[in-house]
Amino acid sequence: METLADKLIEYTYNLDHIGPLPEGIRIMNPFRKNPQAIKIAEIFYRKFYSDNCKRHLILGINPGRFGAGVTGITFTDTKRLREKCGIAIDCKETHEPSSVFIYEMIEAYGGVEKFYSAFILGAVCPLGFTRINDKGGEVNYNYYDSRELLEAVSPFIEMNVKKYLEFGISTDVCFCLGTGKNAAFLSELNTHLGIFGRIVPLEHPRFIMQYKKGMKDQYIDKYLNEFMKVM
Repeated sequence: METLADKLIEYTYNLDHIGPLPEGIRIMNPFRKNPQAIKIAEIFYRKFYSDNCKRHLILGINPGRFGAGVTGITFTDTKRLREKCGIAIDCKETHEPSSVFIYEMIEAYGGVEKFYSAFILGAVCPLGFTRINDKGGEVNYNYYDSRELLEAVSPFIEMNVKKYLEFGISTDVCFCLGTGKNAAFLSELNTHLGIFGRIVPLEHPRFIMQYKKGMKDQYIDKYLNEFMKVM
């Protein structure tokens, strides 16, 4: 019988954005650029999703360069992949502050086995973007950072949000990481699609780690309190 892991792996194999992007914006698809990413995803999904239990969806913004942009696993850098998920890969170790927060929250929830049996971590836009800054360096770029990019990828985003329905998710609540533009866009999209009963915005891990690190434990408690409401 086909499991959730099978569905997620097939989805990952086919994940791509075909279409023009605004000048200076690059697509970040680890499954096309990193030969290990597909293998990592398959190991990860078979480890945590080899069943057909319903789970709630948690959506971030889009992959970052040092987390899912390398591993293909949302909010998971190589260090957390190895130390917390038990999946080691042969590459330069990456460190993403958002991943640090997420896995501390997962530990507080009860660990990776318990967490991933109840939730799917994803992103409103499942592929990331970068641009070259004034100093010639490559930096993360969010799907909503320009009107031109948002218009270019909106059909792709809508298609992928609807795709989550095929995974047998619980649709009463969707948790949105990002209380500003990400929550506004997802709420508007949900009004159009009518998939989720409600959208629950939570502060994004990057915002917490950059601006509110001293209050990290309070934000972890906030996440857990919201999650407990749907269990």
